[in-house]
Amino acid sequence: MELKPSRLPLTHLPISVTSATSMLPSTGSSSRWSSSLNLRSHTFFGFQFLCLETLVGLLDVAGRRPSLPMIVCCSSRDELDAVCSAVSNLQYISLASLYSDLAEADRALVLETFRQTTSRWSQKLSSLSDDKCEVEEDGEKSHMIVVTDACLPLLASGESPLSAHVLINYELPTKKETYMRRMTTCSASDGILINMVVGGEVVTLKSIEESSGLVIAEMPINISEIL
Repeated sequence: MELKPSRLPLTHLPISVTSATSMLPSTGSSSRWSSSLNLRSHTFFGFQFLCLETLVGLLDVAGRRPSLPMIVCCSSRDELDAVCSAVSNLQYISLASLYSDLAEADRALVLETFRQTTSRWSQKLSSLSDDKCEVEEDGEKSHMIVVTDACLPLLASGESPLSAHVLINYELPTKKETYMRRMTTCSASDGILINMVVGGEVVTLKSIEESSGLVIAEMPINISEIL
């Protein structure tokens, strides 16, 4: 598929992030997305314009959080390779990928390394104040896995789920079941899920939102506001 250059990088209106414990219907008509709402402590965001430049711009900000565990989900190997190539120059992100022909030992190492990162992240959250330090002050890189749907953790085979604080759907799955599998196998219970969609996928995302009982908000201008 053709990757179009970004015309509008992070330009969405800011929103407030709430912590609701019950499902609420969408009520606003002034935005194509409803108000923000957590489901099972998750926070969901919709973000238009699918392109590598936009993704790199988002990761350029998010990746500066020391030890931040992130996962980017792709639908195809071609997109996985494109994403890995685009973000490989971000020096403050430790990058790994999961693909179908990866050796079992290498796959196990990638998964274990990421779980160690999530453990450090949890410890950091419990020990740090509300002040958010930059990677230069901490010395630790954030950690990101890029994965295709075929290589998500196999819970039925005994693999433990990954607990990413940030899960990015770089390509929106067409099926609700795939969307939910990405969330259950890759996202922490209090994680942030970001959907990147092009215009034609808005209907698909709204269908997933309605059939799953999710409420998906619009991305704020500054991702640091939600990390």
